[in-house]
Amino acid sequence: MVSTDAASIAAAPPYVRVKQHLKDGLAAGRWAPGALMPSEAELVARFAVSRMTVNRALRELQAEGLVERTQGVGTFAAPLHRVSSTLTIRDLHEEIESRGHRHTAVVHEQRAEKAAAPLAAQLGVAAGSRVFRTLIVHFENGVPLQCEDRYVNPACAPDYLDQDFTHTTPTHYLFEATALWRAQYSIEATRPTAHEAQLLGIAAAEPCLVVTRRTFTRDAVITLARLVHPGARYSLEGSFEP
Repeated sequence: MVSTDAASIAAAPPYVRVKQHLKDGLAAGRWAPGALMPSEAELVARFAVSRMTVNRALRELQAEGLVERTQGVGTFAAPLHRVSSTLTIRDLHEEIESRGHRHTAVVHEQRAEKAAAPLAAQLGVAAGSRVFRTLIVHFENGVPLQCEDRYVNPACAPDYLDQDFTHTTPTHYLFEATALWRAQYSIEATRPTAHEAQLLGIAAAEPCLVVTRRTFTRDAVITLARLVHPGARYSLEGSFEP
């Protein structure tokens, strides 16, 4: 009899199967910290998938801090101290669907604007530069779960504003369109702004979990996002196995 976990992995998208194979190997100690892991070509041949599929699996493992990638050299198992201090970047659509629930989104803003000096400094661009902004509310089974206020460096994702974010999430698109190298987080429990409270349908005094996140290529900032979750509707979870 096939286990539930094995059956779910077998039915998962191809990139998930590749990713889980590598995660299982890391957990089993198949590759010691710093060891060279299978190449993209080896994984393409082993799983009979496209290079894009393998690349997505590796990018997500890199975003989770489980591997390090060096262009032209290969993929390496991350040092344990790097693994222990990471927080997974998850696509909210996939997170909601993994619970068997329905994800929908309402886009309130999707435009270009000039970056004031503080924002420009965060994005690593000149003050007054043109940057992209989206303001999106994500729903789980019709209930507002996250208000996502995101700025994007056009140099990293020039087609960002052309996307339909009612059918894909910014996180999913940026995983596909950019060469994610690292991320920075801050997490706090605080009150929403008046506008955020209105968008989320909560009282202005209701505590929220606010995640502020920047992601980077090797040499540029990709995006700066403020993710606001009503505290009563969302919990942040993770795990670590040395």
